[in-house]
Amino acid sequence: MSRQRVILHAYFTMPDGAGPTPEVYEQLLQLAAGLTPRVQALPPDSAHLDLTGALRYWDRDAQGLCDLLRLRTAALTGAQATCAVAPNRALATMAAAATPLGATTILTAHDITAWLRPRPVAALYGVGPATATKLHKFGLHTIGDLADAPLPTLTRIFGSATGRALHAHAHGHDLRPVEPRPTPKSTTTGHTFTTDCLDPDEHRRALLALTHDLGARLRDEHQATSTLTLTVRYADRTTTTRSRTLTEPTQHTHALTDAAYDLYRLLGLQRARVRQLTLRAEALRPAADARTQLTFGADDDRSLAVEAASDRARVRFGSGAIKPAALAHSVRARSQRG
Repeated sequence: MSRQRVILHAYFTMPDGAGPTPEVYEQLLQLAAGLTPRVQALPPDSAHLDLTGALRYWDRDAQGLCDLLRLRTAALTGAQATCAVAPNRALATMAAAATPLGATTILTAHDITAWLRPRPVAALYGVGPATATKLHKFGLHTIGDLADAPLPTLTRIFGSATGRALHAHAHGHDLRPVEPRPTPKSTTTGHTFTTDCLDPDEHRRALLALTHDLGARLRDEHQATSTLTLTVRYADRTTTTRSRTLTEPTQHTHALTDAAYDLYRLLGLQRARVRQLTLRAEALRPAADARTQLTFGADDDRSLAVEAASDRARVRFGSGAIKPAALAHSVRARSQRG
């Protein structure tokens, strides 16, 4: 019989409540690697650690290793670590979302069924607002309801891959290993609302500010991105992440905004209480190496001309010199680099 895995999900916050900067985040990953070599980065503020072999090496239980990680991160970076340990990655992620900041949750194999079944389906790993709404329409309100639903029914409603994933997660199963790999070359910008925000218009205005910040940064650094990732953190600290591979690498704000709005629309947030939006440009490459499809539209030419003029004004007069009218009364994005 295979040994039960012990997976730690660590979520890091700074004393002001914001996430770590990319530089601090890299330090946190190095500290985590001091406990176990099996660390998988989950930018911008989390990581999975496979503690299965580290328990015997350190001669400590899971609680002891979590205490050690929290002590080291606080002492060396000032960051606060929220820890949750479970037999697999999905359960560890869910437990971390339900853990108070700076605390530790230990979920053993014996606890899984009793812990999972009463929880709302929206709390299940991989279930976003749109999927939760669809599950509610079919009378599936708790994870226990979902676990009791026949697998063929779920695959008919959601398709084979999604139906099987929902069925497995509802029963507490997740076979994904922790995969150590280099942090991908990316650049990130984020906005934290002063209060949990319900207004979709405010969400879109924040996204517009983020894409303008991201586009300007990519052009300043002569980079283009092939993948855009949107992460939404809710009032209960759960997150939903969606990515899109762009039709062509870009550094232009208009294309980034269209992609960000599409990702937001697909989430079906409606009246979700959003605490933070993070936009990450991934798979960066030199802009000179990016191939661009030729177009013959006057609108495209005007958009690029306006963007170039805006960049010149920004260089001369500062980042706030020119911005869309929709952002006239909005707060500036909190930017991160990575």
